Amino acid sequence: MTLFVYVDNSNLWIEGRRVSAVNKGMATSLQDAMNRGVTDQTWNYDFGKLYRAICPENETIGRSSLFGSRPPTNDSLWQLARDQGFEVFTFDRNLANKEKQVDVAIATQIMADSYERMKAGDRIVLVTGDRDYLPTIESVMARGFPVIVAFWRHATGHELQREPVDFFALDPLFGYLTK
Repeated sequence: MTLFVYVDNSNLWIEGRRVSAVNKGMATSLQDAMNRGVTDQTWNYDFGKLYRAICPENETIGRSSLFGSRPPTNDSLWQLARDQGFEVFTFDRNLANKEKQVDVAIATQIMADSYERMKAGDRIVLVTGDRDYLPTIESVMARGFPVIVAFWRHATGHELQREPVDFFALDPLFGYLTK
């Protein structure tokens, strides 16, 4: 069995900052933080610890990909991710500074890998909670590839937290993942 891992960095980072804001008392609840747009701007996560949490040592890794917006040229963040074993895919933001292409790139890579790289018994780990991935998840599961969604519980669509999808909440690992 081989794991294929796909991480939406922006969603993981933004929602982790929201969890941190609640933990630090900047918001009374995750709902309050979401309603008021409150995030802890100082919070960041450790790529190596994320990798170890979602890619156990006894598992063979077929691919681990990290997707997000193109950083400034002096940003070392993406090199740290590469050093921890991730392939990195970055995309330019649009003129309104909105992230574009990331979700579609992840879904496309999952589908391509499911035809070109995966074999019977392989599994997919998707680190995002966006319901937009549901058609992709349903497609690969129909072809026999189990999917694990690993993300913050509050930011994961209900359809992704129940069978046949295997949901893995990152919330209990917040302290471990915090850099």
